[in-house]
Amino acid sequence: MLTIRSLAIFLALGALSAVDAAPQNNRGNRSGRKSKNGNGGGQQQAATAFQQAQQIPQGVSTATDGSTILDMTAQVNGLPLRFKVSAPADQFTTDSGVTGATQDANAAGDLGLNILLHGDGGQSFFDFPNQGVLSNLAGVAVLAPDPNLFWGGGSGLDRTDGVAHAQAVSDLVATVLPSVLAFNASSVSFTGVSGGSLLLSGFLLPGHMAQFAAAGQESQVLLNCGGLEPQVAVSADNAAALANTRIHFQSTQQELALLQPAIPAAIAAYEQIAVGEGLDAAAVGALQTVDNSPDGGHCEFDEKDFVSGVQLMADSFSAVMQGGDGILAGTNVNVLNPVVGNEDLSFSGAS
Repeated sequence: MLTIRSLAIFLALGALSAVDAAPQNNRGNRSGRKSKNGNGGGQQQAATAFQQAQQIPQGVSTATDGSTILDMTAQVNGLPLRFKVSAPADQFTTDSGVTGATQDANAAGDLGLNILLHGDGGQSFFDFPNQGVLSNLAGVAVLAPDPNLFWGGGSGLDRTDGVAHAQAVSDLVATVLPSVLAFNASSVSFTGVSGGSLLLSGFLLPGHMAQFAAAGQESQVLLNCGGLEPQVAVSADNAAALANTRIHFQSTQQELALLQPAIPAAIAAYEQIAVGEGLDAAAVGALQTVDNSPDGGHCEFDEKDFVSGVQLMADSFSAVMQGGDGILAGTNVNVLNPVVGNEDLSFSGAS
């Protein structure tokens, strides 16, 4: 079971931090400690962030809303995908091992999913800000199968494993999650955080959105503190799906310097996809929105801190993404600005 104590031990290892959650240069497998024999004849290689993450036990725990969290790992396309699912116990399958589970594998359920992809280093996976059930969406978080816990691998804006990681997430939803939870496959939404937003916008949305689109039902994608133009070709099916996908780009006034040009470029690219599908300016503006008004640094949407800022957006998902008033929880900040006419974001500084 994942406990507060085990999480504290892991954080003490230094593998995760708010700084790590920003798009990073790939530091690879770091080494440098002398061997214990003291003769200087060898060096002990430091554990990667992924290896350190495995020290946190998996299993079953309780979410903040009282629902059940299942934390497990599945092999998907040869990649180890660790994920968390948070839902009422009776919505898990009897094969999941969750006490109180009642569902058959591959059974359809009423709950949709809100799948979170964390930032570089994995902070938001372990925080699990979208845990529980909010507005009929069960919270899911997935850990990047990368030594540095970078979604898409690589470094900075260059996500060299983006295609493989996007395919793995897509296949996780299609083939693994139905074996542990009964859910509505026509109601799958995504939340990205920093590097997770890069994978979503650069690879998963342009390459796989047709899998998650359902006739007459709008999917939602919240891109926090990150964005890329599509890095893969957008097929006709995926373009049509994106023209029925609710997308919100959320940044801050002091966003990272490397993201300040990337996010507006992503906004313009997705706007053009919708226009190419025949949507007029009003329809595009209703479907795609943007904001960077909070006067904070990278992901500090509450103008205070990375972790609490990401939590604020998770708490505000319904208000921002599901037809709400667009006001961030506990504030008077309305973030629902149409992308049309607001593509060229202005920043006051850089974090």
